[in-house]
Order: sequence, then C-alpha cells, then structure tokens
Amino acid sequence: HNVTLALLDAANDRDPVVQEQVRKSILTLGNQQPDKVLSMCQDYLLKHPKLVVGHRVVVLQTIELVVKSRIDDISYPKIKSVIQLASDEMTKSKEVVPEWQQAASNILVAVGNKYINDIMEEILGKFQPGVLPHFFVIQTLANLSDSNVYGMVPFLSAIMGTMLPMLGMTKQDNMKWVFSSALCRFSESILEYLANLDKAPDPTVRKDTFSSEIYSAYDILFNSWIQSRESKLRLTVAEALGSMSHLMAHDKLEEQLPKLLPTILGLYKKNSEHYIISKSLYQVLEASVNMGSRVLETQIDGLLVALHQQICSPMDFNNPPTVKNHNEVLRCFTILANTFTDRLMVFVLQRLENSNERNRMGSLAVLRHLINSSTSIMETKRLLILASIRQPLADHSNKVKKRVVQVISAMAHHGYLELEGGDLLVRFIIQHCALPDTYHRPPDPEEVTNEALRSMCDNTLHLFTTTVGRLTDVLWPMLLCYLTPNQYANATTPLCKSLILLANKKQTAQEPNFIIDFNAQGSFLYRCIGVILQQCYNKELVRKQLQEMLIGTRHNDAIERTGVAMGIGLCASSHLDGTLEKLEEFGKSDAFRKASGIFGLLKDKNDVDVEKMKSTLILCYGYVALHAPEDKLLTRIDSDILHNISKNFNTKVKQSVLPPVCFKHKVCFSLQCVFPQVLYSDTFNALHELLRNVLARDLSPDGLQSVFKHIESWLSSGQDHERERAVKTTAELLQFYLDNLSVKNLVTFHNLAALVGRLAPRCTDPNPEVRRAAIDCVYRLMYIQLRYEGFSLDYKDDSVEGLLDVREKLSNPDHSVLYKTCSELTKIISKRLPQQQLSTLLFMLYDGLVDSQSNCSRASSVILNTLLKNRGAGLQDLVPEMLEVLHSRLQVIGEEQVKVAIGQSILILATQHLQTVVNTLVAYPLPYDSWSCEMWIALGADSTLALQIMEMMIEKLNVMVPFVDKKESMLRPGLTKVTTSQPLAMTCALREMMLNGQSAEAVAHLFPKLFSALLVRLGSSVGVQLPKDLNNICVSLCCVLRVAVEALRILLGRAQLDAVVKPLDQDGAWDKMKDPQQHTTGVTLLSRAMAKHAGPRLPAIVESLCPSLCNIYECQRITVTAFFSELLNHHVVTELMILDMLMNNMMERITDTCGTVRMLAVRGLGNIAVGSPEKVNKYAKELLAAMSSGMEEKDDPGKLITLEAMSGMSKILLYLDQKNVHLLENDEIRCASIMLLGNLSKFGSGEPVFKDQIHNVLVSLLLHLSDPNPQVVKACKYAMRICAPVIGSEQISAMFQKHLLEEKGLHYGEFINDLTKYLVWSKSFLYYKNMRLVMLLQDPDPLVRVKAAEAMGHFH
Repeated sequence: HNVTLALLDAANDRDPVVQEQVRKSILTLGNQQPDKVLSMCQDYLLKHPKLVVGHRVVVLQTIELVVKSRIDDISYPKIKSVIQLASDEMTKSKEVVPEWQQAASNILVAVGNKYINDIMEEILGKFQPGVLPHFFVIQTLANLSDSNVYGMVPFLSAIMGTMLPMLGMTKQDNMKWVFSSALCRFSESILEYLANLDKAPDPTVRKDTFSSEIYSAYDILFNSWIQSRESKLRLTVAEALGSMSHLMAHDKLEEQLPKLLPTILGLYKKNSEHYIISKSLYQVLEASVNMGSRVLETQIDGLLVALHQQICSPMDFNNPPTVKNHNEVLRCFTILANTFTDRLMVFVLQRLENSNERNRMGSLAVLRHLINSSTSIMETKRLLILASIRQPLADHSNKVKKRVVQVISAMAHHGYLELEGGDLLVRFIIQHCALPDTYHRPPDPEEVTNEALRSMCDNTLHLFTTTVGRLTDVLWPMLLCYLTPNQYANATTPLCKSLILLANKKQTAQEPNFIIDFNAQGSFLYRCIGVILQQCYNKELVRKQLQEMLIGTRHNDAIERTGVAMGIGLCASSHLDGTLEKLEEFGKSDAFRKASGIFGLLKDKNDVDVEKMKSTLILCYGYVALHAPEDKLLTRIDSDILHNISKNFNTKVKQSVLPPVCFKHKVCFSLQCVFPQVLYSDTFNALHELLRNVLARDLSPDGLQSVFKHIESWLSSGQDHERERAVKTTAELLQFYLDNLSVKNLVTFHNLAALVGRLAPRCTDPNPEVRRAAIDCVYRLMYIQLRYEGFSLDYKDDSVEGLLDVREKLSNPDHSVLYKTCSELTKIISKRLPQQQLSTLLFMLYDGLVDSQSNCSRASSVILNTLLKNRGAGLQDLVPEMLEVLHSRLQVIGEEQVKVAIGQSILILATQHLQTVVNTLVAYPLPYDSWSCEMWIALGADSTLALQIMEMMIEKLNVMVPFVDKKESMLRPGLTKVTTSQPLAMTCALREMMLNGQSAEAVAHLFPKLFSALLVRLGSSVGVQLPKDLNNICVSLCCVLRVAVEALRILLGRAQLDAVVKPLDQDGAWDKMKDPQQHTTGVTLLSRAMAKHAGPRLPAIVESLCPSLCNIYECQRITVTAFFSELLNHHVVTELMILDMLMNNMMERITDTCGTVRMLAVRGLGNIAVGSPEKVNKYAKELLAAMSSGMEEKDDPGKLITLEAMSGMSKILLYLDQKNVHLLENDEIRCASIMLLGNLSKFGSGEPVFKDQIHNVLVSLLLHLSDPNPQVVKACKYAMRICAPVIGSEQISAMFQKHLLEEKGLHYGEFINDLTKYLVWSKSFLYYKNMRLVMLLQDPDPLVRVKAAEAMGHFH
C-alpha cells in the first residue's frame, strides 16, 4: 500500500525518465493486484481534487494501462467504479482540457472493448437530446466506434438520431470538428461491419438502415460547415463526407455529385495539406463508380485536370503526408481507369508532350501506376502505350528520364517489351547505362545526375535479366547487338554481366537457342562491321571491307541482304564519298551480268538471282540516304543515289525493297521530282498499300493513331511536296478507315480532336493541293465521328456536307478569304466535336501556333479563338494550363499576327473565367518575364474587362498584407521588411495593363481609386526588400519601390496628366520617391503638382485615401499624410470644399504613434495659413492647440515636430485677428510656450541677446512656479533648469538643478527666499527683475499680480 502511494506521489516527477519508470512499476503492481491498485488510484484522485493536471493525467494513464492489460481479471464492481470515475474526470470541467479529458476518455474506450453496454449506459446519460454534450463525450463515442466495431454499430442508429438535431445548434468550430470526426468514424465502422457480416453479431444490418440519417448529416456538413474559414475543420468535414458517401442512397449521391466533386476539388486551393482531400475524393469516386453513376462522366474533365495537378506536385519523403497524398491520387486514377479508360489514357498520354517538366513527370507516374495496378484494363492499351512512350524517350531532363526508366520497368513485368517496339525501350535502358559522368554538379538538389541515372539503368537491366523470366528470349541474343557500337562503349560492363547471366540460364536449361547460329546472325555481324568502319580512318581498308561485304553476301537471304545494307549505311555516315563510289562500282561490275561466274566460285555454284543483287544494291542506297550527313546528302541524292536506284528498279525488285524503304519515311516523303514518275507512283502506291495493311490489323482509333504518328511530323515540313504527300496519304488512310469501319460496341472516337488539331490548320496551307487534301481529311474525320455516334454509312449530314463548299472557297489564295473560310470550318468542327475532346483539340492547336508555315499558324489561331468563343465557358479547370501553354508559345512565335491572336485568346478566356485568369497570371514568377508582361498588356485591350480586373486588384491591394517582418539573420539583431508576393505581382500587373492604350477608358473611370491604391502601395514599399529567392534575380527589374513608382507614373500618363508628370520629371521627384530618405519630399512634390494641375480630381482621391490614415502600417500613414499636408499649402482645397476633410484628418494624426506622421500633420495644419489664410481665424482654436501640442512634444528626438510647430505658429500668428488673441491665454499655450523657451535655450545659450531675453522672462517663470495648473508648473521647472546656465551664476544654476525637478514638490516661499540671497549680489539682474515685476503688476490675472507683489517684497 505504502509503495503504491509513494509511486503515485512520484508519478509527476520533473524527469520524464523517472516518470516512465514509476509508471512501469505501478503497472507491474497492477498486473499482480489489479483491483487493489485501481482502488488506490481512484482514492488518490478523490483525495487530491486540486492535483495539477499533469499529475492527474499520469494517474489516469496508469489506470488505462492496468485496464488494458488485465481487463479479464478485474471484478465487475471495480469496472463499474472505474467507468464512473473516468466519466466524471472527463466531464468535470466544462472547458476543454485536452490532455486530462483525453486520458479519461481513453479509459472508457479501453473498458468499452469488453463492457460496451455499461459504457454506453454511462455515456448516453451525458448525451441527451436537445442539449449540446461535452466535447469529449462525442470524441469518446467516435473512438469507441473505432476500437469496437461490432459492439458499437448496433447503437449508431440511435446515436445519430440524437446527434442530428445537435448539428444545427452547434456554433463553435471545435464542436463542429468533433461532430464531423465522429460521423467519419461512425461511417467507417458501419462500412467495416457490412464488409464482415459473416462475423457480425447481427447479420441483418443493411446499408440503407443508416442512409436517411447520413444524408441529413451530409446536408449540414456540405452546405454549411465545409465553407468554414478554419482549415482544420474544412479538412475533417471533407474526410467525413468521403466516408459518408458510401452510405448515402444512390439517388441522393447521384444528385449531389455535380456539387460535391467541384467542392472537394476546390479545397485543394484553400488548404496546404492535401492528403485528406485526396483520400475523401477517392472514397467519393469509389462510391460513385460502385453504384454505376452516370453523372460522373460530366465531371471527368475537371477531375482529371485537378488530379493531374496533384500528381505533378513534388513529393517530399521527409514529409509523409505528401507521400500519402501522392498514393491517394494514384488510387483515384485507378478507380477512374476502370470506367473511363479511353478518356483517361488520352488525357495522360497527351500530357507526355507537355512543355512543363513536372507535367511530364506526373503523367509518367500515373502511367506506371496504371500499368502495375490495372493489368486487365490496360491489356488493350499496350500498343497505344508503346507508341506514346516514344515521346518521353527523347526527353532531355534526367528527372523525366528517371520516371521513364520506372515506367519501362513496369512494362517489362507485364509483357510490353515482348511486343513490337519493345526493343526501343531496351535500347533506351542500354543507352543510359552508357551515360558519361556529370562534370558540373547541378545546383538543384532534386536534380538527377548522370551517375544516378546510369546506376538506376544498370540495376534495371540486371533486374530484367534475373527476375523477369519472360524477357530472357527478348534479351538473348539482342544484347549482343549493343556490344560493338561505339555509343554503347560505356555500357559494356552491365551488358556483359547480363549476357553471362542469360547464357548461364540458357545453358543450364539446355535451351536450343543457347547456341547462336552466326550464319543466321549475319545481319548483326554486318552491322558490327559497319560500326567499326565508321571509326576507321584508313580509306583503302574501308574500300576493301565494303568490297568483301558486297561480294560475300548471300543475296537471296532477305535477312542477310538487309544486314549488309544496314552495315554499309552505317559506314556511309563517316565515308559517304567512298561508299557511293564502291556501290556504283559494284553496280557496274560483271557480277550483274555474269552472276553465276563469280558467285559460282564463292557460293559453291548456288544460283544467285541478279534481281536479288539489285535489291541489295537499292537497299544499300536506302540506308546510305538514312545515315548520311544531311548537309552532304542533299548534293548527292539526285545524281548518285536516286539515279542509281532508278537504273536497278523494276517490278520484280519492288516487293523485296519497298517494305524497309517505306518504313523509313525519310525515303518516301523526301523523294524529289527528278525521280522517274513511274517509280514515284509505284513507290507511293506501295506505301499506301503497306499502311492500309497495317491499319487493317487494328481498325480502331488506337490503330489509326499508331499509323498516323508515322506521318504526323511530315505535315508541318518546310517542303511543299513533303506536306502534300503526307496530307494525301492521311486522306487515303481515313477513306480506307471510313469504308471498312464497323461499329459493334460503344467505343468512342477518342482521338478525333488529336487528328483534327493536326489537319485543320493545313486547310490554309500555301500549297493549294495541301489545302484541298486537308479539307478532305476533315470531311472524312467528321463522317467517321458520325459513324461512332450511331449513324449509318450512307447518312449525309448537312453541316459536314458544307465542307465541300468550303473546299471550293479554299482555292482562293487571298488571306482574308482563307481566314473567313477557316472560321466557317471551325463552326462545322465545333458542332460535331464531343465536349470531352475539346481540350485535346485546343492543345493541338496551341502546337499549331508555331507551325513553319505562317498561313497555318494564323489558321490555328483563328480556329483556336473561334472555339474558345463558342465553347470555352466550360473549360475553367483547364484555364491555368492553357495560359501556361500560351506563355510558352509567345516565347517562340515571331509572327506578329499570331502574337495578336494569342492576346485575343487571353481576352476570351478572361471574359469567360476572369477570376481564374487573374489568379493564374498573378501567380507567375516575379519578376514577370517579357511574355508574362505581354499577357497582362493584352488584358488591357478590352476596356470593360480592364475595368473589372483593375477594380478587383484595387480591392485586393487595399486589404492584403503588403509586407512581413522577418529576421534577416541569427547573427544580426532586428527585423527586415520583406514584401509579400501577391501585392507586388498585382502592382506589376497594373503597370503592364496601363501600358496598353486601350485601357485609357478604364483608367479614366477608376483614376481616383487607382491613384489612391498606388500611392498607398508606394508608401508600403518604402524600406521593403524582395524575398531572398528574388533578391538576386533581376533586382533592378523588380525593386519593390521602383515598381510602385513606375506604375504611378504610367497611370498619370495614361490619364493624360502630362502637366503633372512634366514638373515631377524636372524636379527629380520619381527618384526622390524611390529613396527612403527623401520619400516624403518626393510625395510632397507629387501632391504639389496634383494641386496645381489636376485640382478637379482631388476630392475623389482624398476621399479614397482617408481610410489609409487609420490603418496599422506606419509607412502608408506617412505617405498619405505627406500628400495631404502639401495639399493644404494650396488654395484649391478651399475652392473644392475639401479643406474641412483634410484638416480633420490632420488633427487626428497629431496624436499618431509615429513621430513622422505627427510632424507632417503639424506641417499640414501650419500650411493652412499659406494655402487658405482666410480660414485661419475660423479654425484658430484648433490650429493654436495643435501648434501648442507640437511645441511641447516630448517624443521628438530630432526636434523636428517642435520646429514644424514653431514654423506653423509663426505662419498662423500673421493672420490671427485681435478677437482671437485671447486664445493664446490658456494653460496649453502657456505650457507649450514655456517648453519652447527651454528648448530654444539649447540653440542660443552663447548669444548676448538671448541672455538678455532670459533675464527678462525669468521673473515670469518664477511667478508661474506657483501656477494653479500643475502642467504649467512642470513646464516652468523644465525651462528654468535648461536655461540656468545662461543666467551666469553657478550657485543659481546648481540650485535650479537640485530643486526644480518636475515630479518633486516645491516649497515656493522658501525657494524664493533662498534664491533672493543669490540674486541681490547682481545689481544689473535686480534691475531687470524690478522692471519686469512692475510690468507684471499690470497683468490682467489677479494671481499674477499677487505673486508679483509678493516677489517684490522678497527682493526688497
């Protein structure tokens, strides 16, 4: 007993190690005698009601541990008493004391795992209808539903019935949070219960048991609580909505999805923590897909964009929530892939071509996840993925390449590398096993070095060899091909390791293909020879080897024939002249006339077909053309290559030569017109036949895309004949597709937009043949779409038939006709294009803006803007991405007309999605580059839109925090003002918009507000620095003060106030405003110029500026006060009837906490005497009081306020009427005057004139030492102490310093007697005193007269 008590006393020891040991010891005792220890703990708490919270918590935690470990051995009465104790402890304080109440709650949860009925009896007693329960009552119910699912679910229907009315009564955020959290836990418990009904005590429980209550709760959480400003509450509500969605009735969820999904997506922008949002989104999507939602399809575009933005966010492995969010987002993609496979794949694969690195990385992450997690769904997409992955293979970023390697690894495990095109992925891995070292370390810590990427590829190749069994036959003997080429030299070690492993595996399994038949591998060996000859500089040796290759080939073996051609082609990349000479020599040799003669000796009299030799020769020329340097090839293509091909070409060799030739588009589309017409015609017919055969194997949108991608790049060739052939080939393919299409199931033509986006701009091509063929392509695409929509093959659509009329119009080369026709074409396309493909078409057209043909780039812009006008309203989620693409396009477009069109695109988007456009552009990195500036300038082109944007920004600038105080360094004291990014960005944006002359109307309308906002912004920028990440980037372009000054100057120019700008330029006012030391001088000059040259605009400006005088930012108050102060120097303020407003504001500012503001306010009030002297007597009382206050200012280190007050007083006194002189005779004036005298003595103590003045006033000071006003007495003491040295007597000076202290009492009679003793020694001084006392006997104040008489008595 004593031991336990001692331990309980020590339970709150200051040392946590001691605390932990005490807890363990009590638990040991509790495990031996649980009832006794629990009783002692209970008694201890009851006997010490005032025990500190920390100590109570430790005891309660000990009880919880004993209960958890020995629940089965504790007697039932003791359990009941523990429940009672814990319940009382939990609710004893109505205030929430988390640590204490949580410890008590945990005991109830621990007991509830076995005695749920007893716990519920106690808890429900404190959970009564109509009364808001204690926070921890709800928290305990939530935790119980977590820990004891089967025990709690039967109670939940009743609990939620009681809880629902409470939700509407709840006002405090913490209660809303706990209710939301509980509803989330309840929903999860119900779902777990329903998922395990076979283990549940009541297997009859159904989901719809809870649907009604869940929907009622959903209604309050969704329509009210999720709008809370408190981030933590919003996230908890979102989490609850996700869990609750599974329990909602299907019709209710379907009804809510169009509102629920955008709301959840909107939370991403409002919260920095995204994991909970993504988790909730996944649950809603899962619930929607499980019930077969039809509405979900309408939300898919917004979902994909938002999820893609999330997956592109960087993952920080040191920050687990970012990793968890990444995984949740991938789960969302998985659930969407089950239902919207085609749309998801098109969306993801298109973004592999995005200009933004993070977008490409994000798409690859999704692709890898889908390959791994959705194997069956992705089975039909394998060829499409293989085709699309080629784009990122050529990426220059190592970060992207790292993701590509991860995708390839996933593809390897799922059979992709065994398909056609898989060898390219293996080659990519080997290429990067051969990467050189990174000589310059990248500054970005996230950057992937060559060494890291190379190591990753080494490991991947090893994994392919050891763990992906199905790849063995792909890699063997393919890897041998990479041993000899020079570019793979650095990969020799990993290649050899893998080959050894593969060989051992083959040998052990005794597989027949372990032995490589090098006769069958002749093709490989010839290529090896070609690579070696590339590096050989001995021309004679090269000629000799080429001769041996040509005469040693078995020409009737197609593989060997191709191999030797490839080897000779590789050789030609370094030895073009020698190779062409040797080929021509071989073509003229006797071998072609007497094949059996030579080859009879070499080939044991095998019959060699001369036609096969010609095939070899033509193939060689083809591969020479492929590998030869382009600059050298152009001069030889006609005379040496095409000429010799035509000599040897005939129908017999066509079939054996064309497939490989056609496979290389360089040969087909580059054929010059000198090529014999028959050969050209035959070649193209063969090409079309080949492509039709390929397409017939997979007559689907994916199959069409896989063929089209080989033609696509030629559509924008700089050569007319290449574009013509590419478009005509495409038209042939589309006609074949249309003729043979059979739509058997609900498949969408998902790549319609991708094809139209590439072909439509060609409808204005400079080449009329291309224009006509491009219209044919679009015409056929529209009919293919109609077939997929369910229309029959013979159906004729009026709008599509209209394309035939468009086709005729396009024969007119006039630009204006072409673009008008282009607009008609767009309307037809728009009518047939499904909404979900609109974004794809837009992004294709963005690519078209940089087309090599200016006609086509202009057409792209016309189509783009027509589409945006007609259908852009539904694209809000894509706006940021579209703006990013336009920004990148501006950087490479030289065509001025296209730049103007991009400006139009931005205007159209802003008309439809103003807030999104502004938010996106404001967030662009500072300083804005020239292209960002162009985008803002474009927004100034529409006066209505510019007006809206400017109003929006003015409103934001007025409420945003302009800067934050940051500690610059741990070593340096003090804080530095650092600008916040948004206000700075908005100031830059306003500056750029006002540069557009079309913004003049908006500027005129908003001038007072704009001027006020920019003047206040100017004040906010004084002494403010850029953030560290901007400090070293173009500081001169983005100096905080400079931006505000430039914006203000541009505003004045745009408002046609050149008369204001001119004197400011002449006086150097702009530079003064930018200099913190001269800032107020610059603002004064600005105010002066505005008063002289822009008077009528001042009333509205003053009204707009007044609120800024009361804000918390000192710098803003200084700027505005300086502006107002100078205005009072000019009579215009009286004429405009704003004098009263200005004066009242200045009167309020003389009590400002900032000394500079007080000084400027005093200056402004003094200026009234200059600007409006006729008003001095009207405001004499206020003005004199203000000057008086300024002259007795104590917090005035540089005496600037005092000097301004003196200056102001002198101005005012010039115009003060006799009737107002009495105003000078008051206590405040006396105080101020006496203080001023003391302060002046500091400056004039050495002057004889000043000494005389002090002697004259000393009597007055002595008399005022007995003034009834204590403030006057204090002022006298201060002035006499300061003036004492001027009197010329050390004794008097010492006496003043000793007795005349402001806060000490003074015996006036004794002081005067003592002082008189010293004064009598100075006769001249007595003369001054008597003369002054005589004068004071005439003073109107009887008290003064009494004191003067009394003093005279002392002196005599």
